[in-house]
Amino acid sequence: MGLQIYDFVSFFFTVLLDIFFREIRPRGAHKVPKQGPVIFVAAPHANQFVDPVVLMRECGRRVSFLAAKKSMDRKWIGMMARSMNSIPVERPQDLAKAGKGTIRLVDRKGDPLRVTGLGTQFTKELMVGDQISLPKDVGVSAVVEIISDTELIIKKEFKDLKAIEMLTAPEGSKFKCMPHMDQSNVYKTVFERLNAGHCVGIFPEGGSHDRAEMLPLKAGVTIMALGALAANPDLDLKIVTCGLNYFHPHRFRSRAVVEFGEPLTVPPELVEMYKRGGPEKREACGKLLDTIYDALKNVTLNAPDYETLMVIQAARRLYKPTHRKLQISQVVELNRRFVAGYLHFKDNPKVIEVKDKVMHYNTQLRYHGLRDHQVDIQRTRRHAIRLLISRVIQMIFLSFLTLPGTLMNLPIAIVARVISNKKAKEALAASTVKIAGRDVLATWKLLVALGLMPTLYFAYAVIVFFYCGRFDLSLKPRFLIAWASWAFIPFITYASIRFGEQGVDIFKSIRPLFLSIIPGEENTIIELRKSRHELQKTITLLINELAPEIYPDFDSKRILDPSPNDRPSRSASGTNLAQSIFATAAQPLNQFLGIDGRFEWERAEDSDADDVFFFLNPAGAIQGRSRASSWGAGAWTPDGSRSRSRSRTSSFTSGQIQLGEGFRLEALTELPRDRPFAEVTRRLSVSRKQKHGLHLDEMSKETEEVDGGPQYMKNGQAVDTPPITIQNMDDPMNTKSKEA
Repeated sequence: MGLQIYDFVSFFFTVLLDIFFREIRPRGAHKVPKQGPVIFVAAPHANQFVDPVVLMRECGRRVSFLAAKKSMDRKWIGMMARSMNSIPVERPQDLAKAGKGTIRLVDRKGDPLRVTGLGTQFTKELMVGDQISLPKDVGVSAVVEIISDTELIIKKEFKDLKAIEMLTAPEGSKFKCMPHMDQSNVYKTVFERLNAGHCVGIFPEGGSHDRAEMLPLKAGVTIMALGALAANPDLDLKIVTCGLNYFHPHRFRSRAVVEFGEPLTVPPELVEMYKRGGPEKREACGKLLDTIYDALKNVTLNAPDYETLMVIQAARRLYKPTHRKLQISQVVELNRRFVAGYLHFKDNPKVIEVKDKVMHYNTQLRYHGLRDHQVDIQRTRRHAIRLLISRVIQMIFLSFLTLPGTLMNLPIAIVARVISNKKAKEALAASTVKIAGRDVLATWKLLVALGLMPTLYFAYAVIVFFYCGRFDLSLKPRFLIAWASWAFIPFITYASIRFGEQGVDIFKSIRPLFLSIIPGEENTIIELRKSRHELQKTITLLINELAPEIYPDFDSKRILDPSPNDRPSRSASGTNLAQSIFATAAQPLNQFLGIDGRFEWERAEDSDADDVFFFLNPAGAIQGRSRASSWGAGAWTPDGSRSRSRSRTSSFTSGQIQLGEGFRLEALTELPRDRPFAEVTRRLSVSRKQKHGLHLDEMSKETEEVDGGPQYMKNGQAVDTPPITIQNMDDPMNTKSKEA
């Protein structure tokens, strides 16, 4: 299939996502069928127009998303949505109008379906099949009969306590009239796409929100699946659930994980029930919706509230297995298991006690302005002073590198912030489910930047054009210089972003250094460290006691390996041209900053990207790694040193094979071409000797380095590979990273 406008627009948005997000990592993308009709069901819908773009980027298929017609009627958004083959859906809530008067239940127990109006005009404002909606979305019911302007019969009674309280009040309750929508054209379009072997995407919650848990799912997705199979029984339709897990969805340079579930096949018996119609049709839709909901829970993080989520994340960080780095997809999986464990044991007195202790520990961290990972860093006052001076110098240096791009893009940042906050307030006022309207912030930041950046950069190019006139240049050189400046400014912007985030990381590490050198304040760190160690011990013992009840295969000494088929994100696999160019150009600077420029002693704010994991590989062969966590990071080089390459990009771009997430295998080309299997046998033999306590001095008698070149002696013969020693296999965290 040739290129389409869809592909160009998708590539353009991929570049924007690579700039806005620090990392987007897919999990389980290998499960997505490569061909055939697929319905992608995604939740939670926490980032409005950004969510479908993120999903399109990672699923590897062309997807037609269902989008609100209200949004597609907007000029620029509609143009982009149509270029992405979106399917417009007219929603009743978008056409809802406030009804005149108020409504109430006169006899709630005897006749709960009869609604009485005070000053209402039911015959003019409503028709049979329309719906009435109560404020704050506490209840919705369809109209089955209109008796008069002040009396009607509804299909189902209002059961929510708030709804009953409103409707039984003497003054009654305000209400909205929502027209009945005929969605047959939408379903027809969906069926056509699926029958053609294409993919359709839907957010079954019905709208974006910023809650910590999924909203109730709408039944539309079940009608699409069952209706398509009823019309075409030979259709090989799959339903793939997608979990969109953001660490801070509305923040610039945050992280995200897109997790794909196992493809679902619709049981034939549900299709037959759907065909028979009536109550059986509704039952079939209900059963399929329950199946989809359960599948979505397996790929999303559903905490009952934000406070619980913060406690869960803190407890996960405090759990103390062997240290190793985690990819963000693993962090999401661990969060999910902690939530499941907490919800199962939340009434256990031990769990309640630990929760209170964790909340108190979090309060102490916020009071002192520290992050959890900074508490356990031990350093002398002299060492802290040296690090402080070094990092202040580095921060000042990075500030100068960041300043040009920051000043040039400051107008965009200010306008984007003002407009996005305004849109968030508007969305919050118009919604009954949003908490603070944060789900629209990222969308409007991107849209404002998308509109202003070309205009502003063109203005800078015009300024350069007229400035060049001061040097008596002809028009052609002036145009060329102006065009070159217009093309070069985006690279300056991206470089400023990367330098800036490194500078911010340094800034975050300065406060704990100050606490380490101020007389008397070091006792604060010591007390926090002591509290942390006690919490670690308590949480570890509690998990080891309770986890086997819900995870029968639980073993406190092993880590759950990521799926070997999980691939890195596109930005990590070298497809981002800007990142590749920047990484190459910044190598000398990274030498100055240390390792890969990320400063191993600091993490992104609450990113949780480097926390530890406690469900382990049953083999237990791979023990903990440092936060760099890769065999490649500790690779042996012919000169006897260990490789320091710790780029944030995938090992696919560095000549290594990556298995899953965080497990790297040195390329097999390091083995002698004439006898590779013999060399493997030799290495395994040496490894067994190490395991049984053979001293390095004894092994050095068998193997010695040949002077004058990268060859080694083995039993009197020259070989091309270095010996395996404990030094080569140890944890790559050396003194430089331990200083932090």
